[in-house]
Amino acid sequence: MRNVKPVKVGNCTLDGKHIYIQSMLNVRSDDIEGSVRQAIELEKAGCEIVRAAIPDMEAVKLIPAIKEAVSIPLVADIHFDYRLALESASAGVDKIRINPGNIGSMDRVKQVADTCRMKNIPIRIGVNSGSLEKEILAKYGSPTPEALVESAMTHASMLEQFDFEDIVISIKSSDVNKMIASYRLASEKCRYPLHLGVTEAGTERMGLIKSAVGIGSLLCDGIGETIRVSLTDEPVKEIEAGKDILRCIGKKSGVKIVSCPTCGRTRINLIQTAKEVEEALKDSDKDITVAVMGCVVNGPGEAKEADIGIAGGDGCAVIFKKGEILRKIPENEIVSQLLAEVEKL
Repeated sequence: MRNVKPVKVGNCTLDGKHIYIQSMLNVRSDDIEGSVRQAIELEKAGCEIVRAAIPDMEAVKLIPAIKEAVSIPLVADIHFDYRLALESASAGVDKIRINPGNIGSMDRVKQVADTCRMKNIPIRIGVNSGSLEKEILAKYGSPTPEALVESAMTHASMLEQFDFEDIVISIKSSDVNKMIASYRLASEKCRYPLHLGVTEAGTERMGLIKSAVGIGSLLCDGIGETIRVSLTDEPVKEIEAGKDILRCIGKKSGVKIVSCPTCGRTRINLIQTAKEVEEALKDSDKDITVAVMGCVVNGPGEAKEADIGIAGGDGCAVIFKKGEILRKIPENEIVSQLLAEVEKL
């Protein structure tokens, strides 16, 4: 595990001991009521830190409205205008996402650093491959991992000049390999918490795959304190995906579903059964493994480590626990009886 410099974001401590799931509002910034409604929905879904775009002074009104409605920390996403950072800090935001190198003179950087220090507000530096400084691009020829990390460290050094070190860094790329390499390099260069994500990952199908590969690889390396699965879709799906990634690598409790891909031996509607079981247990916090298998060949044997499971027969199934068969059940009762056994665990 990295030796991370702890940074507090509201009631969350970014120190590597817990991986926080983030998302971002996608309601228009001038729709306060809709933004508040979506923030509440995200918190209920399990979002632990939420970000909102603050493109103008009018959008600063979002901050007190959202803060009053939810208990999770709120991040103000700001580009270029340092005054928006100052106003967001005054409005009570929990973290500011801004790049010091994009807001003008060092006097402006100092104002933001001083204000955030006084109010204990951390700053996230967000670098991505589409917004590198011209001189860094000229030096490396393209947005290489080395170029991205140098940009991030340059931005961080601007804040460090003013004794500000409550910094979080994200280095995003839509190229998964480049994203992984960039974060690995950044983890060697600094102790600041890292916010992981594949930017512009795409719609749900490819976005999930890219994020699982990129974010999952880094978390397995012990890199990353917060994550966001960026999807061109409803933000709640980002939270569900984030939780699933963390469950897969043992970073979050919850039911793990194992199910076989079916074959010509299958005599029950296993695909539908697996989907129903997964949907019914998606919000359960039981730290167990549930198996939904097509037949006895790969049922109690291959899935014997499962806490509970079923293996299909010809219009029926057997329920097994840790590889031991409990009883035989008809196909139309598979889901209900399996869920009943889960409740007992």
